[in-house]
Amino acid sequence: MHFHAETTCSRKTGWVTSELYYWHDTLNWCGFMEPSLDLQPGVHFENPETKRRLQNLVEATDLAPKLHAHRPRPAPDEVIRTIHPQSHIDHIARVCASGGGDAGKLTPVGPASLDIARLAVGGVIAAVDKVMDGDWYNAYVLCRPPGHHALPDVAMGFCLFANAALGAKHAIDKHGLSRVATIDWDVHHGNGTEAIFYDDPRVLTISLHQDNLFPLDSGPMEARGAGAGEGYNLNIPLPPGTGTGGYLHAFDELVIPALEAFGPELLIIPSGFDSCAMDPLGMQMLKSSDYAEMTRRLMKVADKHAEGRIIVTHEGGYSPQYVPYCGLAVLEVLAGTSQTFTDPFDDFIGAYGGQELSHDQRMLVEEVRRVAFGS
Repeated sequence: MHFHAETTCSRKTGWVTSELYYWHDTLNWCGFMEPSLDLQPGVHFENPETKRRLQNLVEATDLAPKLHAHRPRPAPDEVIRTIHPQSHIDHIARVCASGGGDAGKLTPVGPASLDIARLAVGGVIAAVDKVMDGDWYNAYVLCRPPGHHALPDVAMGFCLFANAALGAKHAIDKHGLSRVATIDWDVHHGNGTEAIFYDDPRVLTISLHQDNLFPLDSGPMEARGAGAGEGYNLNIPLPPGTGTGGYLHAFDELVIPALEAFGPELLIIPSGFDSCAMDPLGMQMLKSSDYAEMTRRLMKVADKHAEGRIIVTHEGGYSPQYVPYCGLAVLEVLAGTSQTFTDPFDDFIGAYGGQELSHDQRMLVEEVRRVAFGS
């Protein structure tokens, strides 16, 4: 088991997190359902433990000193209003001021959640600025609450503000980019990011997700964008049980070709680790080394087209035991470490039956390619 991490190059990887992110209170729900006479109260799935344990694992290894830590500041409302109307901010403010409750669709908040959500957006904005200004080569933002389900006027799926989408919008508005790509490997469809940029050709939105998991009836392969944005949205709805073979095949046949054709100036990864084999909300079978490999492939695209610029925003992932190893694997690749911490679960998960590319997964990828690329 290795604890030492030496960088193989001089690139700087930003590390944005805050103890206050862990103070976002998702109340006393039963998993993701409100308690009732039918549901005993319990812990909400989107609680601080997975992300706090990732930060702890980074500190427990020698990776932490290699990262460039940044203390985030809250994003001003004028930045948030580039996507979300003031009425949406005001609605969340009212729910928080009342002591907390459900701010949208399955999205509980506590009294301080609005301020912490502003801080989450601020962390992403800071990472974009640091990477675009050349201070950092790439960055990882370990933030709560997550963001990829948030619609402009609806809090949804544990998400209040569209963190990654706001980062992309900021890169376009402030830094003058004309081509930003988002690659979302969360097990749930990145419906919020899709909706925000559905008619915008400046942002290529890609989502690999478990077919029809959440939101229901969302993320079909036929949804390709509209108007000027037609062809700039790529959904890859993978069947339950997809593991290493299926995901990497989808990357090689769909994700990488789409990115190469688009030529992004910045890559943003809404990174949910609920597509791992140990997650209670998904049925996919990824292991930490798979996330590392997908990151490597995206870094090659970023090096070719975007001067290496990648921002990772932490989204879902609800296994406190396994999320830390998945996140650490991504960070190690971003930082270019020559030694890595051994994931004690990786070989075990890799031996699961069904990790190889299956016939139905291959046929699904071929169908997506036909719909998306006409070939």
